[in-house]
Amino acid sequence: MGAIQSQDYAMAKWAIGLRLPGSDDTIIENAFNEGKILRTHVLRPTWHFVTPHDIRWMLDLTAPRILSSLAHNDRHLSLDQKLLKKSNDVLGKALEGGIQLTRDEVRALLQKAKVDTSGLRFIHLLEHAELDRVICSGAKVGKQFTYALFDKMASAKTMEREEALTELTKRFFTSRGPATVHDFAWWSGLSVSDGRKGIEMVKKKFKKAIVDGKEYFFRVPSSFKNEIDQTALLLPNYDEYVVSYKDRTEAIDKKHLAIISKERNAVFTNSILINGKIEGIWQRSIKNESVAVKTRTFSALSNVKQKLVAKAINRYSKFLHKTPDF
Repeated sequence: MGAIQSQDYAMAKWAIGLRLPGSDDTIIENAFNEGKILRTHVLRPTWHFVTPHDIRWMLDLTAPRILSSLAHNDRHLSLDQKLLKKSNDVLGKALEGGIQLTRDEVRALLQKAKVDTSGLRFIHLLEHAELDRVICSGAKVGKQFTYALFDKMASAKTMEREEALTELTKRFFTSRGPATVHDFAWWSGLSVSDGRKGIEMVKKKFKKAIVDGKEYFFRVPSSFKNEIDQTALLLPNYDEYVVSYKDRTEAIDKKHLAIISKERNAVFTNSILINGKIEGIWQRSIKNESVAVKTRTFSALSNVKQKLVAKAINRYSKFLHKTPDF
C-alpha cells in the first residue's frame, strides 16, 4: 500500500485491519506504540500511516513539492527560514535520547524558546518539522499522541529521486490499479509529468487498457477467482479504496450518484461497500463492551445483501473485541 490516510486514527487502524488478516485493534495499536507503524504528513499532504522503512525516501520525494505549496501560508503567518530553523533546532534537541513529547508539551517548549505558536502558526511549525525530517509520531500516552525524533524512529534507507519515483509508482499501481496517471498524481501529490515519468519507468511490469478514452494501468494477479465472491465491507472514512483516486465514480453504484452528490463528502465518510460499490453509510458508537453500528443505505437491500452487511458488522465488532449491537 505504501501509505494509508490516517487523520482519523481509530478508523485508519480499521483500514489496516480490513487488509491484514488476523489483525485486531490491539495488535495495530501496539504496533503503532512500538514504532512499527509511523504517522506523519506525507504525499498530498495529510496524515498517513507509513512504515519506518518507507518514511524517509517518501518524504525525500514528496516534501519539496509540499513545502512549495506552503509558501503562501508561510508568508501570511510570518514563518521565514530563520524562524523555522530555530523551531526545528529546539524540537530536535529536546527529543534527543529517545524523549517523546505530547502536543501540549511541544507547544510549551516552543513558547519557552520564544517561538510564537498562536493561531495556525503552531500547526504549520509542526508540519514543517515533519516535512524537514525532524519529527514524526511517537508512542501514545494514554489518549494523547506524542512526537519523537525522526532519525530515532525512521530507517536510514534513502533513494535517489528517480529510484524513489519508480518505487512509489510501482506501489500505487500494484495496490490500486486499475488507475490512471491523474489518479497517481492526486494520491502522491506529485505532478502529472512526474506521474507519466514514473509510469514510463515501470510500464513493462504493468498492463494497460483504454476505457472511455482513459488509460488505465494495472498488474494482473498471478491467480484469481473466476467470479468475485459476494461481499460487504464497512469502509472507514477516507479509505484508500475511494480516496486514492481523482475520479471516484467507479466505486459508486451509478443509480446512487444523485443521492451521493447531495451528501456532504459522502465518499469520504464511513461507507458501506457491497460487491465493490458504495451503497450506503454507517456510524459507530462504542459503549463499554459493545459497539452499536447504525447503517443507512441509499436504497432497500435484498435479504442477501442485508445478511452480507450483518456479517460485515460482526467482522468490525470482532476487530474491536466488542459485542455487536445492531
